[in-house]
Amino acid sequence: MIAELGLAFLWLAFAMALAQTAIGVFALFQPVDVETHRAIKPVAVAQGLLATLSFACLIAVFLLSDMSVKLVVANSHSAKPWLFKLAGSWGNHEGSMLLWVMVLAVGGAGVALFEKRLRAKMLSATLMAQAVIGLGFYAFILFASNPFTRVNPAPAEGAGLNPLLQDPGLAFHPPTLYLGYVGLSIAFSFAVGALLTNDVGPAFARAMRPWVLGAWVFLTLGITAGSYWAYYELGWGGWWFWDPVENASLMPWIAATALLHSVSVLATRGALRAWTVMLAVVAFSMSMLGTFLVRSGILTSVHAFAVDPTRGSFILILLGLYIGGALTLYALRVSAVKEGTQFDLFSREGALVLNNLLLSMILGVVLIGTLYPIFAQSFGQQVSIGAPYFNLVTGSITLLLCLALMFGPLMRWRRQADFSALKPASPALIIGLGVTMWVSFASPKTGWLPVLGLGVAAATAVASLAPIMDRKWRRVPLFTWGMVFAHLGVAVALAGMAGDSACMKERLIALPAGGSTTVGPFSIRLRTVEPVLGPNWSALEGVLEARRGDGAPFTLRSQQRAYTDPYTETSEAAISTRTDGQLYAVLGKSDAQGRWQLRLWWKPMVTLIWLGGIIIAFGGLLALIGRIARDWGRYAGQRLAGERHAGGRHAEGGVS
Repeated sequence: MIAELGLAFLWLAFAMALAQTAIGVFALFQPVDVETHRAIKPVAVAQGLLATLSFACLIAVFLLSDMSVKLVVANSHSAKPWLFKLAGSWGNHEGSMLLWVMVLAVGGAGVALFEKRLRAKMLSATLMAQAVIGLGFYAFILFASNPFTRVNPAPAEGAGLNPLLQDPGLAFHPPTLYLGYVGLSIAFSFAVGALLTNDVGPAFARAMRPWVLGAWVFLTLGITAGSYWAYYELGWGGWWFWDPVENASLMPWIAATALLHSVSVLATRGALRAWTVMLAVVAFSMSMLGTFLVRSGILTSVHAFAVDPTRGSFILILLGLYIGGALTLYALRVSAVKEGTQFDLFSREGALVLNNLLLSMILGVVLIGTLYPIFAQSFGQQVSIGAPYFNLVTGSITLLLCLALMFGPLMRWRRQADFSALKPASPALIIGLGVTMWVSFASPKTGWLPVLGLGVAAATAVASLAPIMDRKWRRVPLFTWGMVFAHLGVAVALAGMAGDSACMKERLIALPAGGSTTVGPFSIRLRTVEPVLGPNWSALEGVLEARRGDGAPFTLRSQQRAYTDPYTETSEAAISTRTDGQLYAVLGKSDAQGRWQLRLWWKPMVTLIWLGGIIIAFGGLLALIGRIARDWGRYAGQRLAGERHAGGRHAEGGVS
């Protein structure tokens, strides 16, 4: 009964999306004061509520282990802990798409409920665009990916969730990514609404900015969590593998970062109007492209949800319709977009333009490196583009981007008459140069890119604090604090990446029980390998004793697990976090001599990568809170002034 109820809610949400689209189209041709513009809001709210109820039904059938539902049978098991049952509801193609469309509908409902600053016609056009996006995905779910399909007869047990995904990180990583992906759909809808009503200006940018900020924060958290999940769960010892599906989450983040800076220029100074609209379209295009890559069947990855080319073709059609339609609208309307405020190249706007250009270059590099092997394979050619290409090209551009980041916040709007902006950054440049020289002399065999990375990270960290120096901290706006923390987080993450690349030590060795080896500053002894049992797995556990110099010994436990539902073998890494890095160990197979393969890493500064990601997201959250507080304060002040003005006119009329 719950499954049928969930399907009914889904059909009703689809009907609301149809109604929302129809009302929005009709409203485009109506005067502003017509009731049609007010009618679209409750429909959008109803659609969000119905989609949420549908997804709640899906969660219920998973938590209840309803084996009469085909999706539960394929992705769950009654013996699983409740957290993994919950994660199973979105750890598959159909459930993840329902989560996608729910967030899409809830985002539209949020715009209908909370957006008070836009003209009625533009708000109607925005909600109509959001509903049109939803229509395609509702159709995709209902006709090609129904999550509530029954199976008859119902089996006694399910196949279980992929053991690699049986991790608390799965309960956090996909939902945060989806909130980011679909949050960019709202920016896309704002852009379409602005083009349809020819209202591309600061008011449009101020309305869109909180949604871009929120999407960017969630994308940052989702990518950070996914990186750490792959690092400790897959046992490969790395934090980013340039997997095409990893890139599918990175590309929207890069585009959203560029959009975030561009929309700030438009909201504050009225410039970069056409460019901001284009970036909104590109950012959502990257989200759609990621959806296609994960669900088309053209990629084989632990991240991929589907191997059905028919579903991929459906999404490819949606991508062509939405993005092609938006680009066509852009081409038809961009000539009517006003130029906006002029500015010199040597100004804060100029620095933000440079920021956008460098981010666009990184996006292009990642996009080409991700798609070219796929295109080559379609013509029968096997081409591999791996980490060396991505690290060298994106790393070089990222260092330039960080240098621009150092000076941009210190420059003036419109025109920087002299080089006074360089003075607050002077200590940062000196410290960065000193760190670069010290690392070069201390580790002469280290590659030039990690050395420069450490120097630029140090300079960026110091420069990120410059906007709040010589100011009373209590008077610094919250969104300025957000910028400071976000830029500081970039420096911290860059330091972790460069430090791990420059100083990592690796040892691959076969040891018998009782054998010893070293990696970095640590001595390692394999004490024993013994069997252990878990709730739904058995394992061989290697017990390692590690010691740093003359310090106290500590224990590491790495496992080779075998899961039963479904049967899968996995490697469980043993990780010991130290103040200056992590010791990482993976137990492998035994050989004919009774020795056990061990992969050992000492990874200095690696934890700074994820700490930096958290700091970046925290900075974005501060900026979001600060912007919302200021914008709503302005809106409340304007409304109060309007009421006073209307009251004054009424009183004056009464006296006369």
